Amino acid sequence: MTGSEKSTSFGQAASAYESGRPGYPAEAVAWLLDPVREEGRALRVADVGAGTGKLTRAVVELGADVVAIDPDADMLAALRSSVHGVPTFAGTAERLPLPDAGLDAVVMGQAWHWVDVEAASREVGRVLRSGGSLGLIWNIRDDAVDWVRRLTAAMGGSNAEVLLATTGPRVAEPFAPLEHEQWRWERPITLPLLRELVSSRSDVITADPETRARIDAAVDEVVASVPGLADGATVALPYVTHAFRARRP
Repeated sequence: MTGSEKSTSFGQAASAYESGRPGYPAEAVAWLLDPVREEGRALRVADVGAGTGKLTRAVVELGADVVAIDPDADMLAALRSSVHGVPTFAGTAERLPLPDAGLDAVVMGQAWHWVDVEAASREVGRVLRSGGSLGLIWNIRDDAVDWVRRLTAAMGGSNAEVLLATTGPRVAEPFAPLEHEQWRWERPITLPLLRELVSSRSDVITADPETRARIDAAVDEVVASVPGLADGATVALPYVTHAFRARRP
């Protein structure tokens, strides 16, 4: 299956994505938008690859006027049910249904690793005003913790995890070089939420039945090794949130 097909597979598991995936630390989202904040004016922001609205919600809570864009109608339907009053549009980073120079910022959560960097940079640059900002953010489980590392091995590493462990993201013209910050935090998680997290991953969504059974069995082995998790306890799942931002001249 191609990367494009995987990138548009999430609507098949929109409910699992909404409940299983974590939100974003407010301070990390604020950092993405800090370069374009102006006293007394609400920012105009597009959340591209918005999914079920995990990042959209955080941007709205910072007082911005937000539009949400995603190629998957099922994901946008889930977003509308959980984040009320945000306009939604079908589109991608390479083809945005937005006018020229109309936005202060474009943000993308768990999404830039799916794009054509040159085409997406040009298109995002088109819809941003001069001085506008592109913000990219990923929540990555902290594999420095042994059981989390084994969980990742059981599920299989994602494109985003590989990208951030190697070269990191890049942007192209017209953007300046990326700045990077990171935050470490923990998410309380139960076994049902962990199951939803596993079910929300593109490699799992698109797996054939035999592969899915093998993944589930490997995850079960990890679960059995974490004290209390299989018996209803809440455990801490550690994350590192990586945020990147770049300005448009």
